[in-house]
Amino acid sequence: MTGRPVGRTVPELFEAQAARTPDAPAVLYKHTSLTYGALNERANKLARLLIDRGVGPDHLVALAVPRSPELVVALLAILKAGGAYLPLDPRYPAARKAFMVQDAAPRLLVRAGAGRAEGVELDNVVLDSQSCAEACSRYSGANVRQTERREPLSDLHLMYVIYTSGSTGTPKGVAVTHEGVADLVATQADRFRPAPGDRVLAWASISFDAGFWDIALALLHGGTLVMADDEDLLPGDALHETLVKYEIDHAVLPPAALSVTDSESVLLSGTIMSTGDACTPALVRTWAPSRRMFNGYGPTEVTVGCTIAGPITEADGVGIGVPWTGARVHVLDERLRPVAVGEEGELYLAGSGLARGYVGRPGLTAARFLPDPFGPPGSRMYRSGDRGRRDADGRFHFAGRADGQVKLRGFRVELGEIEAFLTGQPDVDLAAVVVDGELADARLVAYVTARPGAVVDSSDLRERLAAALPEFMVPTRIEVLDAFPTMPNGKIDRGALASRDGTAVLERPCAPREPDSPEDRLYDTVARLLDLPRVDPEANFFDLGGNSLLAGRLIGSLREELGVRVPVRAVLGARDLREIAQSLNG
Repeated sequence: MTGRPVGRTVPELFEAQAARTPDAPAVLYKHTSLTYGALNERANKLARLLIDRGVGPDHLVALAVPRSPELVVALLAILKAGGAYLPLDPRYPAARKAFMVQDAAPRLLVRAGAGRAEGVELDNVVLDSQSCAEACSRYSGANVRQTERREPLSDLHLMYVIYTSGSTGTPKGVAVTHEGVADLVATQADRFRPAPGDRVLAWASISFDAGFWDIALALLHGGTLVMADDEDLLPGDALHETLVKYEIDHAVLPPAALSVTDSESVLLSGTIMSTGDACTPALVRTWAPSRRMFNGYGPTEVTVGCTIAGPITEADGVGIGVPWTGARVHVLDERLRPVAVGEEGELYLAGSGLARGYVGRPGLTAARFLPDPFGPPGSRMYRSGDRGRRDADGRFHFAGRADGQVKLRGFRVELGEIEAFLTGQPDVDLAAVVVDGELADARLVAYVTARPGAVVDSSDLRERLAAALPEFMVPTRIEVLDAFPTMPNGKIDRGALASRDGTAVLERPCAPREPDSPEDRLYDTVARLLDLPRVDPEANFFDLGGNSLLAGRLIGSLREELGVRVPVRAVLGARDLREIAQSLNG
């Protein structure tokens, strides 16, 4: 690091803001509000406890805390101690969390009672325990000094490790440092112009890098980070009500969520950024009026993003914009030569926000993070796998993927990981997964063939998937085929699979019901949303292939078609469809 300008870290940037506005609200959650001064003091106390428990620069700390002010306290404390956070989403299957911990080898787990990490055996700090409260009370609330850390913290040290889907069937941990944070903050100030007191919705989970964007947009600019429970963030009526109730000024949402949420009376004169998937002209027509709309692009391998378009209007078309502060984008051919303006090539990303690489996978890191022949000596660039072009005005346009990676409801999914799990099952011979539909209607559909002598039960197979993979990676439907359609070269014809009119066969007969009754309308609506010919009232909505976004659409459809407002919890917590039907009568 000798001779290199040292950039600012998250603790430095946050502490500077806390010093400027100690009495301003930093975090709002239901009826709880924390000022910058109180948040900083609590984080400092916990940071000193973590230091005494062995945490220092480049040390990973697993973080399993549900949405709450305590989550922000813990995240800041880990960074103040010099460590990096490894988020363990409480909703992930235990097997997924156990793999992440085994692969990344964090030295400590910070959790709350409601954020238990099943299957994770680590020394832990329980935030809501009496012993933690008593221990923290003995520490100073002043800012942690460099001399107190196990070694001085620099911007080259790790900030977080976030796991993404892996094409070979193994998730990979992306190791991101503090190096790109100062440029991220500069970009936010320049493009979004957040003002002190502005309210930023914390919509994305911290298991995704967009969650860090929300935190930075609020806490590193003097704004208020507004947190809410999962059911209050459900795209559709619930999300709209939350945006209105808390008078949100800034929000980042994927196109699938924007497509099912009413834009009326929300974020007026504020900002909305679409990210995580391709933004459509229809969304621009709906959301750009009355607010400043942006379209962001950038994979997890950079510090949240690298290009932004906007403010955009319907007349602009939908591109991914220009590189933000400190970022560089190259459009190259297969021999790493720049292509001409307007021609399509692969996008290579470079600049201050580039990740260090993949945890424990030097071969994959070397294959994806290459020397940058167009940058300063020693610089690198990331081979994104995305196709794109640059126009005559220097703006970039996304043109799809060059491999089997897809974006589904804003989540990055490698179809190969799902296929690898399926073919690893003793009853499955071959497997292929395709995406059916677009935006809110997009869903994963898996096709499998059975091994000789075996019988595949699609319901049982889907249960096995749900026990191992996050909800957004579990196919809505699994179809068992006698044989796959193939192309002349013998490869599976995925286009033919995607165009199939798939239907799911129920193993139990549907119970009789009165025609045109509210219950009947509910079951028909569920069948339509899930692309099923019919549904069994005794079936669980999520076991049938439902997800949180479709739950929001179901609630909205029932309100429009029946004039009934079904509570979010009535859908999320129902054992079966019949229990949801009972809520139609109040």
